[in-house]
Amino acid sequence: MRAVIQRVEKAAVTINHKERREISTGLVILLGVGKNDRKEIIPKFAEKIVNLRIFSNPEEKFDYSLLDIKGEILIISQFTLYADCAGGRRPDFTAAARPEIAEEFYQMFINEIKKYSLKVVTGEFASQMLVEIFNDGPVTITLDSDNL
Repeated sequence: MRAVIQRVEKAAVTINHKERREISTGLVILLGVGKNDRKEIIPKFAEKIVNLRIFSNPEEKFDYSLLDIKGEILIISQFTLYADCAGGRRPDFTAAARPEIAEEFYQMFINEIKKYSLKVVTGEFASQMLVEIFNDGPVTITLDSDNL
């Protein structure tokens, strides 16, 4: 699994140009599932994200996690995190999981995050989405389950 983690003041997703969902201070997670990912990694991946100390203390040092600040989280599925651009100008997505597998893993990840009693807002798998991100810092971190 791959995640782009962004610390935000606020964020929102509009699904199919209709339904809008919002969060305040917290994290936006763009989540990609690879074809070689295993379900067993999901709890560890979720735990790592909610405990990343990327929120500042009063001295402006990274010291607090999403759990510490009782922040909110917006999770968006993002198969394009597995793009391979080495062979030309059109990205190749063969390293991404098949949609039915990716959706299952995406839902499992959401359910794992919900165990932490945070406000969880999600996009809608395989839908057209407009994502508004007010990146705080900016702080953006990438995480790959192969490197946990």
